[in-house]
Amino acid sequence: MKDTRIQKAISDAGYTSRRKAEELIAAGKVKVNGHVAEIGMKVDVRKDIITINGEEIRTGAGEKLWYVALNKPRGFVTTTSDEMGRKCVMDLVTDIPARIYPIGRLDRNSEGLILLTNDGAFANMVMHPSGNIQKTYRVTVRETGIEEKLIKLSEGVKIDSGFVRPVSVTVLEENEERTVLQFVIAEGKNREIRKMCEAVELTVIRLKRTSIGVVRLGMLQQGKWRELTKEELTGLHNLSRKGVSGEQTPKKNAGRKLLEKHSGAKNPGAKPSKPTMKFARKP
Repeated sequence: MKDTRIQKAISDAGYTSRRKAEELIAAGKVKVNGHVAEIGMKVDVRKDIITINGEEIRTGAGEKLWYVALNKPRGFVTTTSDEMGRKCVMDLVTDIPARIYPIGRLDRNSEGLILLTNDGAFANMVMHPSGNIQKTYRVTVRETGIEEKLIKLSEGVKIDSGFVRPVSVTVLEENEERTVLQFVIAEGKNREIRKMCEAVELTVIRLKRTSIGVVRLGMLQQGKWRELTKEELTGLHNLSRKGVSGEQTPKKNAGRKLLEKHSGAKNPGAKPSKPTMKFARKP
């Protein structure tokens, strides 16, 4: 049954983004069963043969679906390949007998949890902002005595992608040389935490993602991977459904450890009022 648009089939296969797929189709580089494809045409991913520049892509129909958690070390880029010859996360999962691809990104100098899959629908569910699947990061900054900077963060800062603020920021440790923070964010745009810290003049010296929704990094060693459990998959689907329906969205600023209350204006562009602070340092 031809029920999937060609650009979506290419994106779901992990070959490239849907927008880039449309560019390839428009350039006449995509064929279906030997015939030049058109943007928007529908294909049967179970039967039709899709090629790009003569190379057949695997749509995943009939294959085992893989859902993988990987502990990415620093120095690896989160792409399927790299024109500059840098180390890619795919080099760490070569023993998986399927073409999987990363869900979202961690920048080269960051480390920690990333998810990989060959299930396009699952990848879209995890990445889409409407799912509101929150991500947790452990962030070490060089500065100390940073209460005022954290107030600015909690009120929201302007970066190149617009006005942003974390769901929460918690002080985990502090000594004479550094402060360790825990960030929880809802979307995770490109280098968002680094840009937020830069906006308030905090110097990030280490950034590690420790969880995505219900999936935790735990004791997974650097450079190693594991399959997600059924419970984790169910939990991610449940979070996504709640996010879409609005049930997961927390009451504004409820349960914050660092900054307990915010009273943002109804106008999303307006500056929120000053919050009440409560620091939660771990010894």
